[in-house]
Amino acid sequence: MKIKGIRWWIIGLIMLITIINYLDRGTLNYMWIANIEYVISDGHIHSGNYALKDNDNYKLIKTNGDTLIVHKSKLITKEKNGTAIVVNKEGIAYDLGLISPDLSEKDAAKAAKDMLGTITIFFMIAYGISQLISGKIYDKIGTRKGFTISVFLWGAADALTSLSCGLFSLTSFRMMLGLGEAGPWPGTTKSNAEWFPQKERALAQGLFGAAASLGSIIAPIVILMIYIAFGWKITFVIVGCLGLIWIIPWLIINKKGPSEHPWITEKEKNYIISGQPECKIDLAKQKSKSLVELLSNRKNWSVILGRFFLDPIWWMFVTYLPLYLADVFKLNIKEVAFSAWVPYVGAMIGSIAGGWFSGMLIRKGKSVDFSRKTAIVLGGIIIIPSIIAAVLSTSSLMAIIFMAFVLGGFQFMITNIQTIPSDLHCGKSVGSLAGLGGVSAVLGTILAILFAQYITNWILLFSLLGILVPLSIISIFLTVGKLSLIHISEPTRPLYIS
Repeated sequence: MKIKGIRWWIIGLIMLITIINYLDRGTLNYMWIANIEYVISDGHIHSGNYALKDNDNYKLIKTNGDTLIVHKSKLITKEKNGTAIVVNKEGIAYDLGLISPDLSEKDAAKAAKDMLGTITIFFMIAYGISQLISGKIYDKIGTRKGFTISVFLWGAADALTSLSCGLFSLTSFRMMLGLGEAGPWPGTTKSNAEWFPQKERALAQGLFGAAASLGSIIAPIVILMIYIAFGWKITFVIVGCLGLIWIIPWLIINKKGPSEHPWITEKEKNYIISGQPECKIDLAKQKSKSLVELLSNRKNWSVILGRFFLDPIWWMFVTYLPLYLADVFKLNIKEVAFSAWVPYVGAMIGSIAGGWFSGMLIRKGKSVDFSRKTAIVLGGIIIIPSIIAAVLSTSSLMAIIFMAFVLGGFQFMITNIQTIPSDLHCGKSVGSLAGLGGVSAVLGTILAILFAQYITNWILLFSLLGILVPLSIISIFLTVGKLSLIHISEPTRPLYIS
């Protein structure tokens, strides 16, 4: 049996698991704190959530029959479409008793932000360790087995989070999630280097980035709808099991690489291999470079430093966007669900456009060096004014629209930065350098989150992210020199600026 375009089936499966990856990743963030509305009832039973006043307390009755007794001072009373409602702050943080109900609204908001930041730091530490070792593991055992191990680990971790009973267990399961979730990033870079000619790699990487954005688009809707219907514990189980199911078609379709796959056509195999710069090199003489060898060559630092400065922008939005919308614009859980996805539409468009743009320049005869650098600069030009406009917006609608441009510009840049490892290396060093880039991204993100805990003003916090863009671009241009393949026989160039 032969399948035309099997490389697109491979990237399609990777896109699917990337969407699932972001669903798993978003479970905690979207269910951490939720503004739940209850219609104030006059004694009649309502089809949705409703509240019954009992002296100084309100009895809150959920659609599924669960009830809460809350003092009126802890609730926000308002009128919506002519109906009196009360708003109660709920979610994992309150259900596990991590946030005291006796705190003021301001103190509770800060405690929730800081605690989520701390949990995310531990997640990022595990994520960074995984980025470092995953690149080497994928280089050693291949992408077929590598993806299988990663997905099984993070799917099980997310499902097991339903058993959390306190901060320690919750953080432990998130660290387990981080150990699994990091793998696809160096893994996809390696897979794209194997399955695509050089002129299509940025597009393939862009599709991968678009899938991450698509996962972020559907995450608030899917996660919060399941949460509203079944609660946070069942939500973790359902979302966690999606990845475990994905492993089945992955193992069936991704049997071998393009040179040995039994289902690939001869035409596609020749097209892939002839379009790879590696085909001009005797791969038998190539070996996997050690971390010391990678770090000793200045060109490789373009990936490491570029991602160190740029990636915190993405992670700060992924971590804090739901809290930001709920805290600044007082959006309820359904309003967050149906608005938090909008910025990621911009990210998805930017990811595909960034890969297409540099690929288009290459097809027109421009060098890989010129094409990648031009795309990176253009993405940065989009980000900076969009951040300024977003933080100055006075309505949630305008803020969300400008945030879409921010994340679109980010993905336009990062798609091309993540492609650099396959431009610099071939074979067994691609995943290793991609993994190092992931580690530096994690380190930058951890420092950004720690810094964020000392900033109580959301506007100032997001504004400072704009400074990271020129730092990323400058670091890439100063270190990479001319973007071209590094041969194993090529002497290392120490990290200094000549």
